[in-house]
Parts: sequence; structure tokens; C-alpha cells
Amino acid sequence: MAAKSWNPFSCCVGGARVADDDDDCKRRIRRSVKGCPRSSSRMSFKSLTSSGTLSPEDLSITLSGSNLYAFTYAELRKATGSFSRANYLGCGGFGPVYKGAVDDKLRPGLAAQLVAVKYLDLDCGTQGHKEWLAEVFFLGQLRHKNLVKLIGYCYEDEHRMLVYEFMSGESLEKHLFKSISGSLPWMTRMKIAVGAAKGLAILHDADPPVIYRDFKASNILLDSDYNTKLSDFGLAQDGPQGDETHVTTRVMGAHGYAAPEYIMTGAS
Repeated sequence: MAAKSWNPFSCCVGGARVADDDDDCKRRIRRSVKGCPRSSSRMSFKSLTSSGTLSPEDLSITLSGSNLYAFTYAELRKATGSFSRANYLGCGGFGPVYKGAVDDKLRPGLAAQLVAVKYLDLDCGTQGHKEWLAEVFFLGQLRHKNLVKLIGYCYEDEHRMLVYEFMSGESLEKHLFKSISGSLPWMTRMKIAVGAAKGLAILHDADPPVIYRDFKASNILLDSDYNTKLSDFGLAQDGPQGDETHVTTRVMGAHGYAAPEYIMTGAS
């Protein structure tokens, strides 16, 4: 059988869809921390989406002051070597992810660095424009050492991409379940758990608060020193505001990771 040609824009690689990131996950980390500073007030996601579909120009105006770069498709194609197989990092529910490089030759003032480019796959992915917009919106406004840094995005024609800082340590899931170098030391595990808890704390303490809804090992990214950053905010939503005590929504998230009471009631 002839080998299928490389399709850089799809998760349907080799005739079968790549398994979603949560297939092998067996554990979750749930810890709380105190002393995280309260986030400054931000616009709610509901207010952004209530007015209908945003044009690229409207989104750029809405996110002015966020220091996000609005990249073109051509720029990110060049940064990833034309989305080459050599730069392919993997695939999840959002779509394929590619390693790339950017610098001030691409945009004045842009620091030279490696990046991870997530490309929304509307054909094989399980997420869409709203989830892409949620990632841009939340990570464009929230900055913290335990949240992955969003550098920019692409919103051009049918193309939807997200550009993040590159995390060389990959995900916690790979270290727990797919590592060939042995188990993580317990002190390292505790460092990762505390970092993840701090990330959740800054979300819950934001104004309005943010409900993450996708806390699992594959979404906990690590750098070379095992510093923790939460990623994948496509399912995030605004928490209770004003006199509200909870919000009720369609149940979302990875099976096996959400709290039982949330699965039963939909209340967060």
C-alpha cells in the first residue's frame, strides 16, 4: 500500500485519527494554595461573545493592551518550516501542534525564541472557533508564571492558530505514563503539584473568576526545571459574578477528571 502524503493541517495522520490527549491519563492533581495575589479586573468572556462573531479587526481592538501579536498565516508558515513533519509535536482535540521559531525579523520587538503553534483542525478536531477564541481571550488577559504564555494568534480567512512559548519539558502526562527515563522524584512531583495549584488559584481569584474545566496531566506543561504551567483554555469559562454562587453549564472536560458533583449537576 502506498504511503499517504503528509497533511500538515490535520490530525488524521496515516489514515487514523491520533488519539486524544486524555486517552491514557489515570490520575489528577488537586491541591490548594494560599497567598496568591488577586488578579486585576478583566473583561468577561460572555460579554465578548454576546455580540456575535468578532472580525479580526474587532478582536485586535478588544485585545489592545494585551501585548499579543496578530500573526499572518504566511508568517507562521515560515516560522514552522511550512508546517513540516520534522516540526510536528503532536495532536490533541484542538488540532496539530508544531514547533517554530520567531524573532524581531518577524515583528519588531519580538524576542528570539522557540514557540509552539497550535493549528485548529475544523475537520478532525473536537473543538472549534469558540474554543480558539476562549484561549485567545483568557490567556491574552491573564499573565502568571504558572499559566502558559500566549505570544500571539492567527485569525485569517479559515485559519485559526495559537502561538505559545515552547515548553521543553513537555507535559506531565508524558513524564507519568510515557517516560523511559524512570519515575519522577517525589520532591519534583510536589513542585509540579504546587505549581499547578498556584495556576488554579490565580484563575479562581481573578475578577471575574475563571473556571478552567480541563485540569489533567496532559494540560500541565513543564520547562526544563520542572516549573509548571497550565495550558489549553478552550473549555474555560467565566465563574460566578455578583450575587451568583455558581454557574450551570453543559458538562465539559475530560471524562475521569471532573468532579463527580459537576458531572451530576453541571454546576460549577
